[in-house]
Amino acid sequence: MDLHHLFDRNVAWAQQKTRDDPSFFVRMAEQQSPKYLWIGCSDSRVTANDVLGLDPGEVFVQRNIANVVHTSDMNLLAVVEYAVEFLRVEHIIVCGHYGCGGIQRVFEDKRSALVDHWLQPIVMLYRKHRAVFDALDAATRLDRMCEINIEMQVRRVAAVPTVENAWAKGRDLTLHGWIYGMHDGLLRDLGPTLSSLATRDALVSIDQRVLDPVEPSSGVRRHAIEAFAALGEPGPRNF
Repeated sequence: MDLHHLFDRNVAWAQQKTRDDPSFFVRMAEQQSPKYLWIGCSDSRVTANDVLGLDPGEVFVQRNIANVVHTSDMNLLAVVEYAVEFLRVEHIIVCGHYGCGGIQRVFEDKRSALVDHWLQPIVMLYRKHRAVFDALDAATRLDRMCEINIEMQVRRVAAVPTVENAWAKGRDLTLHGWIYGMHDGLLRDLGPTLSSLATRDALVSIDQRVLDPVEPSSGVRRHAIEAFAALGEPGPRNF
């Protein structure tokens, strides 16, 4: 079966882009200069440019199942090095999402050679803290592991030599842990937010974070808190 319909959609997209913004492809043809590296999940519903509201060329992207950072993943390590050393990005964002199928698999008995090898760090964390996670209902357990996984992967990015070297040289480079909500389209800040070797080394362990999770904060909540603060009132807690 051919894929001519996708070429047709491409033509329609290019023509619409040109009508809406005649200089769009002229700008795209220039050298990219993104300030952000996005390490995200391969899920087809979570595309960095869309959820950030940015044009192509404004965010450099690496994606894999469950946004895992493996120290043996040459693809990811090369992307991080290129982003930090050549593109000179200022921010690295590890972003997962609620309802992640890769994370759901961690709780299942299904096993395969490659997928489950890839997910092994998360599986081992679950086994270590099985009593904590199994005490939660299924939906809460999945959400909690999606959150904890992001925090674990930020810590792993912080241990990549390219990042360590950048910090040692005094580079302005900040790591972020975010999570995306499929149900409302909002990004939420989980942390940790790291900008130096000192902030990394001061982190509590991921094991402690399992026992004492953080509360994610969306941009909507931040704006609401700022508005309530201006009125001298405590901010809302549920979004």
